[in-house]
Amino acid sequence: MLEIRGLSACIGDKEILKGIDLTVPQGEIHAIMGPNGSGKSTLGYVLSGREDYTVTGGTVTFNGANLLEMEPEARAIAGVFLAFQAPIELPGVNNANFLRTALNAVRRARGEAELDAVQFLKLARAETKRLHMRDDMLKRNVNVGFSGGEKKRNEVLQMALLRPKLAILDETDSGLDIDALKIVADGVNALRSAEFSALVITHHQRLLDHLVPHRVHVLSQGRIIRSGGPELAKELEQSGYASLIAEAA
Repeated sequence: MLEIRGLSACIGDKEILKGIDLTVPQGEIHAIMGPNGSGKSTLGYVLSGREDYTVTGGTVTFNGANLLEMEPEARAIAGVFLAFQAPIELPGVNNANFLRTALNAVRRARGEAELDAVQFLKLARAETKRLHMRDDMLKRNVNVGFSGGEKKRNEVLQMALLRPKLAILDETDSGLDIDALKIVADGVNALRSAEFSALVITHHQRLLDHLVPHRVHVLSQGRIIRSGGPELAKELEQSGYASLIAEAA
């Protein structure tokens, strides 16, 4: 599914990623943890094709294709989805129209028939109900006036509709209360299949209680310094990062 080898990247003159090696097999969920400023969000941005970042070395292969040579929209059509840590507001852009346009663009690229307004609303309302979102959120502008939890649920709604092959969740759990956290996790778990993988960037083990990743990777100063099973997240919750960082120094 996703094969990263020696990935290095910078923003301006500042080097952030310094040789990332990571493999996410098809059908698996992997978690990325680490202290602030370690490069977690940068990794997500580079994989999704954000133009602010410059790749200075390494390779990224996604389903056999060179991901780094693809434009952001081509990555999305190929099945890469990024859920933002802080979803932006789009004044004047209707949420339902935005979601339907995105979904039909992906369906066209996959050779599938586009959904008309009635078909789309039936599908979208079923997903909003499952995510405990009010129907009127589809009528509002994208994320405008949404609470923090509503914005995160809207990201998961996009993911549920687009059905990506690789979802990158950039601290989607930040700012969520216990109930909202479970709803977001349930939305991700509903997509789990042999063809779906996810890279979950998080500070907190509590999200991983619901998602139960196959592997956990600790990122520090632009490098993965340790990998392990779900128990590694529990260890970090108890003891923090200091000892691991000291060992890797």
